[in-house]
Amino acid sequence: MTSDRRNLYFYYHPHEELNEKLKPIFQLAEENNFKIVDDSKNANIIIAVGGDGTFLQAVRKTGFRQDCLYVGIKKENEAGLYCDFDIEHYNEMVDSMINAEVEVRRFPVIETTINNESTFLCLNECSVRSTLIKTIDIDVFIDDIHFETFRGDGLIVATPTGSTGYNKSVNGAVVDPKIPCFQVSELASLNNNRFRTLGSSFILGSERTLKLHVQQNGNDFPIVGMDNEAYSIRNIRELTVQMSQNVIKTVRLKNNSYWERVKRTFL
Repeated sequence: MTSDRRNLYFYYHPHEELNEKLKPIFQLAEENNFKIVDDSKNANIIIAVGGDGTFLQAVRKTGFRQDCLYVGIKKENEAGLYCDFDIEHYNEMVDSMINAEVEVRRFPVIETTINNESTFLCLNECSVRSTLIKTIDIDVFIDDIHFETFRGDGLIVATPTGSTGYNKSVNGAVVDPKIPCFQVSELASLNNNRFRTLGSSFILGSERTLKLHVQQNGNDFPIVGMDNEAYSIRNIRELTVQMSQNVIKTVRLKNNSYWERVKRTFL
């Protein structure tokens, strides 16, 4: 780890047991000339302690920083596709960072613009679903060409790393994060003579633009999920999804590839 990356910010949800486990990590970091800061704006390494959900929150709460590295530390029994390190083996983490046994990987990010007004970044996925006990109707456009009219519970637009999350639970494909793309998957589509969809997930390249026009037929308050946070925004008419120029730079062990983590998690 280079000498200019020495300011650490720890993002976690405090409780007594976790606080005790973190004390020796703080001490070991300081003994090795790392500085622990209280404000993420002063950090150049942001460490999320928890599972993948905590990692996603850390990235979002700290503003998808482009000038720092993100590190994931998992607790026991936590999913860890974003987390290369284990809190019980913190010595290995510090040693790896000091001895350059880690690599920097870059995860693709998508950006979602709602009603041509507010833009949000997503590391995992963006989803749109009905808040009512009824279907939602969405006109799907790819590069301004009408592709299909969807009726069902909703749609998921996932990044490659997000393909192992919500997307996978609806039988979407698991995608290599080295491929800059995003995937669209259906939630309980209704196919008949009036509404006809592809009926399977499809993957769009990084140069594509996806537009989702929400038909105003009573579903004016759909839930839009951004990673693991939900937003209820009044009168959503259109969502535009594209690949972002931003990436999330994370630290991984050299001997711990994405597909090795997928295998450990699911197989």
